[in-house]
Amino acid sequence: MHDLGKIVWTFIEKIVYTVLALVFRIIGKDLTDGIFNSFMQFVKFGIVGLSNTVISYVLYVAGLLVFRKLDILPDNGYLVAQAVAFVLSVLWSFYWNNKLVFALQEGDDRSILKALVKTFISYSFTGLFLSSILLVVWVKVLHISEFIAPIINLLVTVPLNFVINKFWAFGKQSLGDEVYQESKENPVRTWSDAWKNR
Repeated sequence: MHDLGKIVWTFIEKIVYTVLALVFRIIGKDLTDGIFNSFMQFVKFGIVGLSNTVISYVLYVAGLLVFRKLDILPDNGYLVAQAVAFVLSVLWSFYWNNKLVFALQEGDDRSILKALVKTFISYSFTGLFLSSILLVVWVKVLHISEFIAPIINLLVTVPLNFVINKFWAFGKQSLGDEVYQESKENPVRTWSDAWKNR
């Protein structure tokens, strides 16, 4: 199963690299290892986020069904189900972001508890506070459908969550330093150059 996952991920990386290389060629810029690696990190974050959304929804629905079946919390079961789904899905997201997206390099260390607390703060800010404010703006001010508004929220909250997690919850470097340094020192000119050492 691990080999299949590696094959699929390599395939995804090659497709993304080919598309990015084409876009960069069209705009007349060099695609560097640093830019590509940061973009792939964002792709991994998006995949973890998608799985997080599915897990959260499944847990929420399961909680609702259990509460209804047992006739527990008939008036507030949806709120408890949402809270449980939020906590467990953030733990899910933290685990995979820590393991795959923002994995430590050899010789680096981080406080897991500190990173976990920062992750909960990050998701609470974007997932609860900011999303609620944006929903009011989209629905009440701009009269966008209540069904479309959460999708628009993702365009704001996902990139913001990525930056907060990368540079605050899991990171220690300054915003953009690694990409800037890599792009100055190591422009990738061809697809085969980028894949030689991968």
